Amino acid sequence: MIDPVRLHEEALDRWVADPPLDVETDGGLASLILAEHYCNWRLWSLENEARRPDRDDAAVAAVKREIDRWNQLRNDLIERIDENVLAELPPADPAEAEQHSETAGQMIDRLSILSLKIRNMRLWAALEGERPSARDWQKKAAQLEEQRDDLARCLRRLWNDCMAGRRYFKVYRQFKTYRDPGLARTPK
Repeated sequence: MIDPVRLHEEALDRWVADPPLDVETDGGLASLILAEHYCNWRLWSLENEARRPDRDDAAVAAVKREIDRWNQLRNDLIERIDENVLAELPPADPAEAEQHSETAGQMIDRLSILSLKIRNMRLWAALEGERPSARDWQKKAAQLEEQRDDLARCLRRLWNDCMAGRRYFKVYRQFKTYRDPGLARTPK
């Protein structure tokens, strides 16, 4: 299994120094993980843009539509990650194996978001310098690092259990209605 935490951290180091306009995927697992992480990175900055108090309603609406577009791509990539991971695993016997409620792609998505949060907390700690508030940001970063380590360990265990036939998961389609032109209105 590829180490998504390492991929996420290395990508953030590169992207901060030289922000890409997009991340291409060759369809392999590592490229799918990076493309999905890029979606979260873009979403992070778009959410910050939408929260700016100096933005008028039209600008916020435009950003929210862009958020929807990136969110759809993110969900599509999570599904592709799951398809790719499942293709690498031996078939499980549902009568013998326990079903895992969360997919590998969903866990990798959560690891991506945790990487972004950790980087943000570290930046805040650095900005605060020697102030007592810097210690608060450092504590928050440490808690998030622990959460990320725990989740990465759970992902490795899921992978090992799936390889041994003890667990399995399915691809869960998200069916996001905000991107379906036939569902552009809200049901009454």
